[in-house]
Amino acid sequence: MRSKRRLRWVAIPVMVSMGLLLAGCSQQQMQGFLPAEPGTTNNTDKVTGLWVTSWIVLLAVGIITWGLTIWAVVVFRRRRGQTGLPVQLRYNMPIEIFYTVVPLILVLGFFAFTAKDQADIEQPYAAPDEVISVYGKQWAWDFNYVNQNVYTAGVQAQSAPASAGGDANSALVESEIPTLYLPVDKKITIELHARDVIHSFWVIDFLYKKDMIPGKTNYMYVTPERIGTFSGKCAELCGEYHSDMLFNVKVVSQADYDAYTKSLADQGFTGQLGDDYNRNTNLPGTVSPLAESESGASK
Repeated sequence: MRSKRRLRWVAIPVMVSMGLLLAGCSQQQMQGFLPAEPGTTNNTDKVTGLWVTSWIVLLAVGIITWGLTIWAVVVFRRRRGQTGLPVQLRYNMPIEIFYTVVPLILVLGFFAFTAKDQADIEQPYAAPDEVISVYGKQWAWDFNYVNQNVYTAGVQAQSAPASAGGDANSALVESEIPTLYLPVDKKITIELHARDVIHSFWVIDFLYKKDMIPGKTNYMYVTPERIGTFSGKCAELCGEYHSDMLFNVKVVSQADYDAYTKSLADQGFTGQLGDDYNRNTNLPGTVSPLAESESGASK
C-alpha cells in the first residue's frame, strides 16, 4: 500500500508537468523546432513526423529512466540510525531481459521507420516534369534547366558596400545571390555535380541535403508544394569562402517558371554548363591540359 502511495506522488507531478508542457506548445515546437512549414514539399511532413516521433519516444524513455533512478534513490536511501552497507541484491533475470529487449525494440523501430521514409524520399521519378542539373563550385552554383536547354551561372555572394558608419560585412547583395527557380506541384529530378571539391546542396526548408562529389552524380527527387522563396547553402566545408556559398530557391507557378526560363533564352543563356568547366583534371576518364597540348603538338 505504501509503495503505491509513493508511486502516486511521483506520477501526479509528472503528468501535470507533461500536460502543461504539451498544452503550451506552439506550431514550431510541435514540429520539433524544424524550420519548414507543413507541406513545403512532398517530403517535409515525412521528415518532420520521423523527427518529432523519435523525440517523443526518447523523452518518454528519459522520463521513465530518471523517474526510476530518483525513485530508487528515495526509497532505498539510508535511514537514520542505520549503519553499514544496505542489503545487497543479486541480479534479477526478468529485469535484465527487460533492459535488453526494450532497447533492441527501440533501435529496430527507429531503423525500420527511418529506412521506410528514406526509401520513399529516394525513390526516383519514372517521368519527372522537370530535370535540373546543379553544379557546385568554389564558391557559387551553376543551374542548368535541362528541359528548356537554358542555364544560369552563379557568382559568390557579395557583401553590400559599407554605408556611412556601417559594416561592409553586415549584409549581402541579395540580387547577386544565385537563384534556382522551381515550378510548384511538379515532380522535379535534381542532378547534383561538383566542379572542384566536395560540396553539399542544402535547401533548409526542404529538410533535405545531399553531397555533391567530383566525378559522381547524385540525385534529389522533390515536389515543391508551396510557393515562396527559400534559403539554401553549401553544407560541406569547401574552403575559405564556404560561408558565402549561398543560393535561393524560388518556387513559382508554372506560368512564372515558363516566363523565367524564356527570359534566359532571350538573354542568350542557351545550352548547358557541363563537365567541361570542371577544375579537376585528374579524375578517371579525363585528360590533363598538358597531355592534350603534347598530343596536339605531336600531330
